[in-house]
Amino acid sequence: MTYCPVCAYYITMIKILNGIHETVDYNLFSSIKIYLNREAEDYPLHWHPAAEIIMPLKNNYTVVINDISYTLDEGDIFIIPPGTLHHLISPPPHLGGERLIILFDYGLICNINGTDALLSTLQPYTLIRCDEYPELNGMLRSLLEEVYHEYTHQTTFTEALIYSLMIRFFVTIGRASFDTGKNDSDSISDKQHEYIEKFMTVSSYINDHCTENISVDTLADIAGFSRFHFSRLFKQFYGVSCHEYLIRKRIDYVEMLLIRPDISITEAAMRSGFGSISSFNRVFKEIKRCTPSEYKALNRKNN
Repeated sequence: MTYCPVCAYYITMIKILNGIHETVDYNLFSSIKIYLNREAEDYPLHWHPAAEIIMPLKNNYTVVINDISYTLDEGDIFIIPPGTLHHLISPPPHLGGERLIILFDYGLICNINGTDALLSTLQPYTLIRCDEYPELNGMLRSLLEEVYHEYTHQTTFTEALIYSLMIRFFVTIGRASFDTGKNDSDSISDKQHEYIEKFMTVSSYINDHCTENISVDTLADIAGFSRFHFSRLFKQFYGVSCHEYLIRKRIDYVEMLLIRPDISITEAAMRSGFGSISSFNRVFKEIKRCTPSEYKALNRKNN
């Protein structure tokens, strides 16, 4: 039998791949998988329910999301949120390379107040470069190195310590994001914290009710703002309008339905809160860069 390095790589790194859906094989612990990747092979287009963290240690590495390539240099930290279609490109074999890759079940910490809303701020990706954010990058890199050390040198309470470090990792990112642009005024600081809490509540509500007919007025009432004030602050907070945010949540939900062979595209669209199949098809293609039919076919491939 001829040895196939590509097949060996996929068997090792992506053990369960149905079409483009990877089921993460958490081998040592229940919700985290870590490996030091030195393979000069590429990942195919795929997605998984885990958050993925990539940090090149030697040479660069390339992540492709929505047909846009992001080349990471040594020490850069790239976070891919759950459910994001992506593929990975390594340097040529003669150049070599090494990168730390962590797959983490973010749902494990979503019951902690605020972490669910934090996840939405990571969309569609988060890139923390060494040269752009040296202080933040250094703190996060230190945490990831400690996580890797614990993972490879297991002792008493290793799993609990790893999870606590991962919480610190994401909280550090969240605090850095929220602190951006703050001035020295205590009154402004207090108001920003108040707004953060309000929009975390709104985000949680949208996540829980995204398939329903949610109005801006309802969300504004939850936040305690007028419709106009709420819409303006929401876009400042998330970088997209309230409508765009809701649509993206519906797309996240519909993806989980499209991979099921027993659910048609029309049924998936209706169950996800879209009013018409034509608008659903248009929006899905704009966001995912493929039609629902193509997405469903990709997931049937290799089944």
